[in-house]
Amino acid sequence: MSGPRAIRLAGGRLAGLNWGDEAAPAWLALHGWLDNAASFTRLAPLLVRQLGIRIVAIDFSGHGHSQHVAGDYALWDYCHDLLDAADDLGLERATLLAHSMGAGVSCLAAAAFPERIGRLVLIDGLGSLTTPAGGSAQQLRKGLRSARRSLSAAPRYPDIETAVAARVAGGVTPIDAVTATPVVERNLCHEGDGHVRLRTDGRLLWPSPVRLTPEQVLALLGSIQAPVLLIEGEGGILGGRESAAAARSAVPTLTRRVLPGGHHLHLEPGAVAAVAETIVDWQAVQAEVP
Repeated sequence: MSGPRAIRLAGGRLAGLNWGDEAAPAWLALHGWLDNAASFTRLAPLLVRQLGIRIVAIDFSGHGHSQHVAGDYALWDYCHDLLDAADDLGLERATLLAHSMGAGVSCLAAAAFPERIGRLVLIDGLGSLTTPAGGSAQQLRKGLRSARRSLSAAPRYPDIETAVAARVAGGVTPIDAVTATPVVERNLCHEGDGHVRLRTDGRLLWPSPVRLTPEQVLALLGSIQAPVLLIEGEGGILGGRESAAAARSAVPTLTRRVLPGGHHLHLEPGAVAAVAETIVDWQAVQAEVP
């Protein structure tokens, strides 16, 4: 099977990668925070071959090859990226394949537009980060203070290997070099002297001025009507956390599977086959539902 093809959507505002026959039913894939469309480099070919579908993975605004925006990068603003991409692809009722932050965006969109979202396949992500109502002032303070500081230049590295090593050393969640390489490579631009520089907007690192409260997130999750498959990594970010258990319980249509692997288990060479098999098996069950 040939490699992914580049795609532009939303009037050129969004970049992405797509796998599979363009005439096949399309799934929209959404990556995690500071990642990009290459997050699905290892999973997408397996699903395309086994399910006979097309997968279109976008770079969210500020990530990968997509354009940066002038305002904040609020979680709900990414819903416009999702909906704009779905509109361009002619997806009246979309199946979403989403990891981490992309899973959170998918949940918001499914709650707000149940008529637009047919199925959700979520990988190590559910709901969103929250701030209790009593912490709103402090959260707003952190966000506003960050936005008033000068933005530092994007990190620059002598070569790709050094950039990958920096991601491994400084990532929010554990990741190894082999797993990280596809997303790091897509996040780099090459400069004339042989160095590479990160493409991602540095403002993505700023704290959000406003977050949803735990009660709001649970209410949104409870409004999801689409069938949901949640695949968690044994070493992922959800596990036995009380907030994750509450989030799972709030979704009335959720099927949970826990597989060996970390937060990026869909990109880990040793874990991705099991992720694909789990999705294929669940999809077969869904196809039998009237």
